Order: sequence, then C-alpha cells, then structure tokens
Amino acid sequence: MTRPSVRNNTARNNYRMLAAAAAIASLLLSGGCGGRAASGTETAAPSASAASSAPSAATASARQPSLPPPAATPAPTVSGGSSAGEGIAQQIAGMTLEDKIGQMLLVGIDGTEVNGQTQKMIENDKVGGIILYADNITSLKGMVSLTNGLKRSNAGNAAPLFISVDQEGGKVSRMPDEYAVIPSNGAVGASGSAGAAEMMGKLLAREVQAAGFNMNFAPVLDINSNPDNPVIGDRSFGSTSAKVTRLGIAEMKGIAGEGVVPVVKHFPGHGDTSVDSHLELPVVDKTAAQLARLEWLPFQAAIQEQADAVMVAHILYPKLDPDRPASLSKVIIGQQLRSGMGFTGVVITDDLTMGAITKNYSLGSAAVDTVLAGSDILLVAHEYSNEQAARNALLAAVKSGKLSEARIDESVTRILSLKAKYQLTDSPVAVPDLTQLNKDIKAWRSAVAQ
Repeated sequence: MTRPSVRNNTARNNYRMLAAAAAIASLLLSGGCGGRAASGTETAAPSASAASSAPSAATASARQPSLPPPAATPAPTVSGGSSAGEGIAQQIAGMTLEDKIGQMLLVGIDGTEVNGQTQKMIENDKVGGIILYADNITSLKGMVSLTNGLKRSNAGNAAPLFISVDQEGGKVSRMPDEYAVIPSNGAVGASGSAGAAEMMGKLLAREVQAAGFNMNFAPVLDINSNPDNPVIGDRSFGSTSAKVTRLGIAEMKGIAGEGVVPVVKHFPGHGDTSVDSHLELPVVDKTAAQLARLEWLPFQAAIQEQADAVMVAHILYPKLDPDRPASLSKVIIGQQLRSGMGFTGVVITDDLTMGAITKNYSLGSAAVDTVLAGSDILLVAHEYSNEQAARNALLAAVKSGKLSEARIDESVTRILSLKAKYQLTDSPVAVPDLTQLNKDIKAWRSAVAQ
C-alpha cells in the first residue's frame, strides 16, 4: 500500500474534526425533529391496470399533485452547523477533482477478498463506497475479513468508505448462515405493528454493523400495488400507503438509531411494475396527480422525518419525462424530489449496470445525465471497467464544461456531511459473537408471528 500523502493526512484530520463537531451539534439539537409521519386514512392501491408495465414515480406534495415549477436545486445543508460546514468546505477545497469524483462512486467488487482491481478503485480512484452482494460473502469470518480489508485499503484517503449492503430481511438478505433469519417486510406488515418494524430496523442495523458495514439499502418504501410485480412483492410492507409509510418510517428510524445510514428506496416507487428493471426498462404511464395519491406518500413522509438518503429507480414515466427514466431525469430528481419535496440529503442511483440502463443508454452518458439531474452517488455494482467508464465520463464532462466543478462540490458536500453525521471511520471490527443478537432476533420473530 502506498504511504498516505500530506494532503490526505490533513484531509483525514479535517474529516475527524468535522465529524466531532457534527456529533456535538447533533446532541445539542436532538430535542426536536421536524416533520410528522403520515397517518390516518389508509389509501388503497389502485388496480394494476392504472399503470402500464411498471411501478410508480416522482415527487410532489400529496396535497398538491400538480408539478412544482422548476426551481434551483436546494443547497446542501450540513448537519452540525457552521463549524462542521466550514470544515467540510475546507476539506473539499483541498481535494483534487479526481478525489471529489471518486467520492461520488459507490462500487461493487469481484470475489471474497480484496484483489488488485478493488485496490485500484479504492487507492487510486478513491471511490467513496463499496457495496457487497451475496457472492462476496461466504461466512461470518470471511465477511469481516473482507470489510476490514476494504477499510485498510482506504487508509490513505481523505474520508472513510461507505461499506454498504442490501439487508432488507426475507429474500433480500446478504448475511451468512451464522445469523438468525429475519423475515420479510411483508411478514412484519401483516402484524401492522410500527413497534415491530422499528425493532426490525434495529436488528438489521445490528446485523450489518457487527460485520463492519455502515450503510444499509433499506427500508423499502414501495407499495405492493401490482400482484404481477416480479421485483417487490413481500419486500413491501403492504398494499396501502398508510401502512407502508407508518412501518417504513419506523424501520428507517430503527436503522438510524443504531448508527447505520438507512437508504430509503426505490423512489419514485417500484410497486406497480410488471417489468424487472434489472432486465428491462419499466414504463409507467401514470400522471403526477395519480402518483401523488399513492406512490409518493411514503417518500414525502420519510423526507419530513429527515431521511438521510434516497435511492432512485430506473423507471420511465413518459407523462412526467418522456426521454429519461427517473434515475436520469431532471424533472423527477431536480424538480420533484429536490424542489417539490424539499429533499436536501444524498440521492443515490440504483445500480447503473442494470439492464434498464445498459440496454438503452451508454454507461458514460447515464453517469453524466444523473449528476446533471441531481444525483450525488452513482451505484456501479459490477465490473471494474464500468467504474472506469463512469469515472472517466464525469471527469471529461467537467473538463469540457458540461458539468461544473461547483455542481460536483454540491454532491461531495452532501456525501461528506452524511459521513460526518454518522461519525464513520475505517476502524476494523472483530469477528462478532452473535449469540445475543440471534437470541434477540428469534424472540422478536416469535412476537411478530403472534
């Protein structure tokens, strides 16, 4: 491993100082939280015929279904006040363009160990995060060895890595066999208990945190409104907006309360699709007014409850933007999510190597388009060559003037602010004793089943 440079040592020290400032401010401000979760009348899902072959989307006020007028992207806010914000600004001023673009990439890796390509992405390209999938994980010991190895590879860089995973429970579970099974959102939704959903979030967070992860792509806020949906099903808490909102926000708070970053997904809503976006591009023919009455409601409520990060889906909504799917759309991300709903947190794309994108767009153009639309983190889950394509396209776009460096700085500010808020570090973890965690999972599971 190369020796850390003076620039990177200084940047790392700045990060630690601003993380401490954010933590102090968080304690001082913890007495109040803006927003109120949606509650009250259950909003029934319309029939699947209300949409063409896909989910639902976008963002605007549920009470004001018309699209908001175009507005400037809200400036990123920094948890922790002016001192933390100044520290982040100073850190960004000391970063090269290459360093900053690296922070905007969250990448998948091959294998169960840190290999040469993984080291290049971390040490040379300075990617901001890693996502692990089932094929990266064979056992508890191997998983911990891998997360620790990733962190060691990042030792010379300015900010710690997001070490992320999709750990939803049910069929989307990446944890190895040593962990007790956590049931699906649908099973928890059948109980109707927000308390059970919050405990689910806490248990999921404890699972991943014990193995060295600090970000979880959960909860799912999609409403299971289409029985032919091949993607969501029991990954959703249910078929009404009120249930999904109430239980989804409870899970989000449970995850965050344990110190793991929750990422709500899949905005603008993946519940009404009959096409799998891993394979093809779904098309949803709903209007903004239709979406505002159902799909947007859980996301609006989550934003009111201070959601930190939102994942955007690869779904085309021709009545909102006939040219680009949600993940690449200025209308959906910029006008609706940012301006209409007032979201100032981190926007993450769904995997840009999914068929919905690769069969219709080049990866390089998609990378530039999503940043122009308002995204902060680009998820590139497969292949070193794809990470290179996204990185090189962003660098070229800034150098050509298509993207401004100020726009890059906006995203990096949001990213570093989130890392500071959760006081992320690259400290290694020991192989955990799961006895108590598994006991707690089984006891909670029994209570939910009753």
